[in-house]
Amino acid sequence: MIDRLHADDEPLPTQAAPTSWTLEETASLLEATLQGVRTPLALLDLRQRSVRCNRAYMELFGLDADDLAERGVAAIAEAGQRLLVDAAQIRYFWENPPDREARDTLHFKDGRTFERLVTPYELGERIVGQVVSYRDITASEHAERALDYHRVLLEQAQRVAQVGSWVVELEGASRLQWTRETQQIFGADDGDAVDALETLHRYIHPDDRQAVQDARQRATEHQEPFDVEHRIVRPDGETRWVHARADVVRDDTGRPVRLIGTVQDITDRRRLEEQLRQAQKLEAVARLAGGVAHDLNNALTSIVGYTELALGALASDHPAQPDVVEIRRAAERAESVTRQLLAFSRKQPLTPRVFSLADAVTDITRMLQRFLGDRIRLVVSLRGDIAPISGDPGQLEQAIINLAANAKDAMPDGGTLQLAVAMAMITAEDGSPHDPIPAGRYVELSVSDSGLGMPPGTVAHIFEPFFTTKEPGKGTGLGLAMVYGTVKQIGGYIAVRSTIDHGTTFYLRFPPAAAAGAPEPLVSARSPAPIPPAEPTILVVEDETPVRNLVLVSIAKRGYRVLSAASGTEALSVLAREPQIDLLLTDANMPGMSGIELVKRVIEQRPTARIIVMSGFTEDLPLLGELEHRISLLNKPFSPQEIRARIDREFGRG
Repeated sequence: MIDRLHADDEPLPTQAAPTSWTLEETASLLEATLQGVRTPLALLDLRQRSVRCNRAYMELFGLDADDLAERGVAAIAEAGQRLLVDAAQIRYFWENPPDREARDTLHFKDGRTFERLVTPYELGERIVGQVVSYRDITASEHAERALDYHRVLLEQAQRVAQVGSWVVELEGASRLQWTRETQQIFGADDGDAVDALETLHRYIHPDDRQAVQDARQRATEHQEPFDVEHRIVRPDGETRWVHARADVVRDDTGRPVRLIGTVQDITDRRRLEEQLRQAQKLEAVARLAGGVAHDLNNALTSIVGYTELALGALASDHPAQPDVVEIRRAAERAESVTRQLLAFSRKQPLTPRVFSLADAVTDITRMLQRFLGDRIRLVVSLRGDIAPISGDPGQLEQAIINLAANAKDAMPDGGTLQLAVAMAMITAEDGSPHDPIPAGRYVELSVSDSGLGMPPGTVAHIFEPFFTTKEPGKGTGLGLAMVYGTVKQIGGYIAVRSTIDHGTTFYLRFPPAAAAGAPEPLVSARSPAPIPPAEPTILVVEDETPVRNLVLVSIAKRGYRVLSAASGTEALSVLAREPQIDLLLTDANMPGMSGIELVKRVIEQRPTARIIVMSGFTEDLPLLGELEHRISLLNKPFSPQEIRARIDREFGRG
């Protein structure tokens, strides 16, 4: 069937029919061909009037043959208005007849999609009309949309997981393809999205390139897994760590043809692992330092005590007296080292309370300026409303003084030391390898100098006991170890940033007192005890024989009845056979039954007995729990005079 919309004065141009066919036969053949094609087709003249169309075209637009014959273009426009998402498209080629082949896409409201192709046809050198054909691309467009959707999901998943993927063709030019997340990880430009294999090598850290190449060779030649962690250098100069894994795809002969792999940025994980290793190392050293300090405390208690007894027995002009005095001075210097070791191991005695860090810094400003001298300018900055913290102000002030001493040494030609106290929102990235920090709000004290700075290799060790960059005899290497221990013992965190020739900044961060809680003093006021008898009985329990003997000698001839035991078990035996024990003087740390456990047993059996605990470790006291109010702490090392005074005071003789 031939649909004629308008009667033309001129006949439709046609090619000459074969001489064996009549014109009518040729027209019938062309008409049959037009109608037999299932592709929607329409023939338009130059005035954009539809001359011919086939049944597929009419079905596509839901046209009625009679209506089309009667109304022509108006019927087509009305169908387009009804069926197309963008009805204006139906008139585009009518109003803009192309002089060359043109293509566009029609979207139907029912979800179908057709590609429209308009091809001018010529008679000789003159364009006389257009052939318009339509191709159903609904399925392919849906597939393309699904592919785009899954591509977006993959990119989003890779972005969230921070894992990119890549493919390397091993044959020919060794082409590389990678996803956007891989490109982001490497910090690459868009131009590098598809490039040669050398693109990867360009980003790999020079020191790691050989290891990556060896891993790839083992994977392709020896079928070993390609699994390697290495560094990359981004275009901005930043060094990052990545974890690369890949599978080798082989052809039928077993020859490797491509690598399909993933890459993940593991810089944060490596940093956290390094922080954990550093923290574990410092923790191990702290335990070692604490054990050394404990044993040294016992030895010093004996040395100091017996030296004092010796000085008391020697005449002022005795030849040995200067030597004994020197022994005592050496012991006092050793006591200082012990205190610093205890500080590092977080076992030094503290007197915690809630206080203002800003006030503490202000209080020591004048003393610090005198200490620093005229060549160093001290700047103190207190920013905003600063919350109080919980800790021992005296120990924290000593930590600040130690930091100031280090800063002074780092500025031999003078400079500036700045102390700033402020509230700060801290992220996990603000921590250091020495001391990872949970994200949150902290009271921050920064101590910054304009001195020489330190290389990374030095910064990695600065909190370790006895590590020092000073000349022999000019430092013990315990100052920063003590700072570290003090900060950690009161629940704080410490970080350091240093650059050669640009100075060093220490950051001391503490949770506000409201978050940390306001602890009660370790030793509270004790309940009043009954009046002791005329000759009180004292039970001395100490596993170190020299220390035990020193206590016994120190309180001899003081009007006390003194019993002794070398262990907690032996002390219980004494307790079982002695009806009267007025005071228990015990070491906190003993093998077997600890002094803390002994205290609990004695209080159960002799509730009126006074208790003195000898210890250099504050961590012992919390083990007493609710019994803290019953005990008094005697810090080691102590002198005979101190032990006598403490016992006399217990019985009202001081």
